[in-house]
Amino acid sequence: MDKKYFASDKNGFDGISTNGNDMQAADIVENIFSKAIKLHASDIHIEPLDIKTRVRLRIDGLLRPIEDIPAARHNSVISRIKVLCGMDIAEKRVPQDGRLEITRDGRCIDLRISTLPTIRGEKIVIRVLDKERTLFSLNQLAFSEGNLKLYQSLYQTARGIVLITGPTGSGKSTTLYATLNELNTQEQNIITIEDPVEYKIAGINQVAVNPKTGLTFAKGLRAIVRQDPNIIMVGEIRDAETAQIAIQSALTGHLVLSTLHTNSTAGAVTRLLDMGIEPFLLASAVRGVVAQRLVRKICPHCCKQYEAEDWEKNFLHVPAERELLLQRGEGCEKCGFTGYKGRMAVQEVLPITEQITGLILHHDSETMIQEAARQHGFISLKQNGIDKVMAGYTTVAELIRSSVCS
Repeated sequence: MDKKYFASDKNGFDGISTNGNDMQAADIVENIFSKAIKLHASDIHIEPLDIKTRVRLRIDGLLRPIEDIPAARHNSVISRIKVLCGMDIAEKRVPQDGRLEITRDGRCIDLRISTLPTIRGEKIVIRVLDKERTLFSLNQLAFSEGNLKLYQSLYQTARGIVLITGPTGSGKSTTLYATLNELNTQEQNIITIEDPVEYKIAGINQVAVNPKTGLTFAKGLRAIVRQDPNIIMVGEIRDAETAQIAIQSALTGHLVLSTLHTNSTAGAVTRLLDMGIEPFLLASAVRGVVAQRLVRKICPHCCKQYEAEDWEKNFLHVPAERELLLQRGEGCEKCGFTGYKGRMAVQEVLPITEQITGLILHHDSETMIQEAARQHGFISLKQNGIDKVMAGYTTVAELIRSSVCS
């Protein structure tokens, strides 16, 4: 397009110019998509307000505004997106879901669209999945040397379940895909069931959940075990039925990789017990658990050294009288004046040892499981985060924001 529809704002991010009254809805939508891809946004938010429509992008885990669409253009922009992904443009009273594939610079970008009727009009959130993006290797996921060796020992086995836990947006899928890449050889029959399939991996049989046809995680998993698999990846254990089938699959000679929404490694154990899994089955099937969070990395272009404040020393367990130099970003155009650019994972790895097995069988608490693990060298999320602050990768403020210390 010849006309520039995005004008740089004071935060270094481009927004839709307020002169956009003359723009066609198609041009507005095209520019939103292009900007999201250029800035590596994971999500696009288009939100009706009283006198304007706000467009925000989620970048490195945080929402950042780009300038506003005139309110008069809201309905036409929403309709344009609905048309592109095959939604009913006349239906504005109920939520709708859709998807759209676009191509940018030879890359296939998958857009997952969700609408929500609000009192001011329809809000749209779009998940941006770059299917052609190079998959990370485990060496690129910021595991400490000890945690990486421990995690590799969990999945380099013929059977059992290995779980990745954490809140939404904590990088669980990225870790799973990196693990599958490591395991993907000619000798292995690897089958996944996912919602959605985020990245295509050559040589792996990937199945997408489809509620409209009745293909749920549980139903898909039942079919997969009849396909002579060596390794099964379940995108998420959401219910008791899926959990039971996954446990049985692990006990019958398969390696199962999956995710759970829990805050800690020990929390995954109690979550499965709450789903009705018998303690003896859980102790026999689960090989280990990884919990993780994503934290923003200090921008390398504006990184500066400074003397730590007392509250930071307290968090890091450093005496107040001791001099401590840390790193932080001052903010520049490269990072949108945030001081951060990119993200990295903070992890804890819990192998299910004989001692932990005994605690599970006795229905002991999360606290007791963590304490027992700590006596044998377990490194908690908080400690792993502290190590990365001391190494100059991130900041104490970022650990607190990301709930690493909870």
